[in-house]
Amino acid sequence: MARSDRLFRLLQALRTLPSPVTAASLAEETGVSLRSLYRDIDSLRAAGAVIDGERGFGYRLTEDIALPPQTFTRLEIEALVLGLAEVQHMGEPALVAAAGAVLSKVTATLPDRLQRQALHAVSQVYRFDRRDPPTVDVGLLREACWQEHAVVIGYVDAEQRRSDRQVLPLAIVYLERVLVLLAWCCLRQDFRKFRVDRITDIQVTEVSFRPRRVPMLRDFVAILNAGAPETSKMILSGQ
Repeated sequence: MARSDRLFRLLQALRTLPSPVTAASLAEETGVSLRSLYRDIDSLRAAGAVIDGERGFGYRLTEDIALPPQTFTRLEIEALVLGLAEVQHMGEPALVAAAGAVLSKVTATLPDRLQRQALHAVSQVYRFDRRDPPTVDVGLLREACWQEHAVVIGYVDAEQRRSDRQVLPLAIVYLERVLVLLAWCCLRQDFRKFRVDRITDIQVTEVSFRPRRVPMLRDFVAILNAGAPETSKMILSGQ
């Protein structure tokens, strides 16, 4: 493992493991000897990370070199924690891990008082019925959306009829119980919604539709919202 990768893993371990974290735990997490770990901690400190603690007492990251200091109001912290908790209930392992990493990174940049507010937020999320993990690799769909590449999907409709079709993926929508892919169907030459739990396989192609995804998504959402009550209208993230 390259030393830069090892230092990154150590930094991530300091962000995510309960503090103070022992040198033995950090060495196990990063796969190095204690002697190498102590040198790596010194290297991070030399690079600007503020790491409290010493041998025999454990370590705690109090200022992250990879992130600028953050200042949030108490209500902003509640909103951040609540939003990330919602993500952790979406049933997709990759997003669950990403949400935990985001919270750890942000919390590491907060002053002590705000850290305590983030770790012990008033607002909490509980879902009695959790969404089942997807049966296909949603990461492939997400990557195809990011890269604006067409995908070929195997799809089983409500009548159990299977078809293979090429679609232009526009967005993944997380509904209460299911995931839905918003896409342009090349077969029907129209916008379509596909339940992700009915997709049997995904193949990303080299067919690019860049830079059309965002305007196409706006058009699709406008169609979905036409005539819908105000409380049911879909709002695009970031809008």
